[in-house]
Parts: sequence; structure tokens; C-alpha cells
Amino acid sequence: MTSLHGILTEAEADLVRETEPERMEELDEDALLELHTRVRRARTKYVKLYRRQAATRVAAKGGRGAARPANRRNADKAEIFEIALARVSKRVDVVARKAAADLKAERLAAAKEARMSAAPSTGPAARRKSGPTSTGPATRTRKTTGGIKKDASSRSQGARRQAKRDVR
Repeated sequence: MTSLHGILTEAEADLVRETEPERMEELDEDALLELHTRVRRARTKYVKLYRRQAATRVAAKGGRGAARPANRRNADKAEIFEIALARVSKRVDVVARKAAADLKAERLAAAKEARMSAAPSTGPAARRKSGPTSTGPATRTRKTTGGIKKDASSRSQGARRQAKRDVR
């Protein structure tokens, strides 16, 4: 990887090694997501440390440029974990897309199988079928609350008009 690994603790180095492509090949989607979470937390930790310590050193050193070299270790760790996080994110994307494609193919196959098993017979009655036929009431569009209220208002206005006529 990089020469920056000398600054990592053993646990951090193990975490970065887990993000190597050969080791991620064995992991399923759930394990990859768990690894992604751990790497993201480590990256966030060192980004926060870098920012906080840099902010406190600015006043002591007299400027951001002068304070930067004193805080290099946290910046380097944050960078290492950022690269590792990018690798894990890319692998999660590949695995998730493959799982989605497999699921889609499975659902399409199940739908095709259901359609084939419910296919009508090939007799003369089945061949005479022409045009779309309805087996039940047409599906209605779902009304929003505004539409429901408007319809209720129209009905009540009609009822008031009818009540006026009935009084005459």
C-alpha cells in the first residue's frame, strides 16, 4: 500500500488490510456493509481529530500554515482511511448491483413461470379471444385528501341547494 502504514496502530493496520481487494472477495454484502461502517467511523474519527487539533494550534502557532505540519499524523491517518473507505464503497456497489441483478432475474423468471402456468388452453375457444376484456371493476385512481375534500364540499353544496328547493 503506502509508506504511511508506519503511523497506524496494529488494530488500524488490520482494518486497512481487511479492505484489500483479495480479502473483500470473500465477504458477502452484509459483511461488506459492516466493514464499510467500521472504516467510515475510523476515517471520521481522524478527520475530527485533525480539525479540532488544527483549530487549537492555529492560535498557538500564529496561522493555519504554521499549524499544519504539527498535525500531519492525523491528516495522514484520515487520508489512509479515506482511501480504504473508497475501496470498500466500490466493492459494496459491485456486490449490491450484482445482488439486484440476480433478484431481478429471479423475479422475472418467477413471473414468466406464473404466466406460463396460467396460460389458456390452445383450443378453438382460446383462439377466438379478441380485444381486452375486463374481469372486474376498473381500477380507480387514488384520490388525494384535497380531492376527497373537494368532492365532499360539492356534495354538501348540492345537498344545500336541494334542501332550499324542498322548502319551497
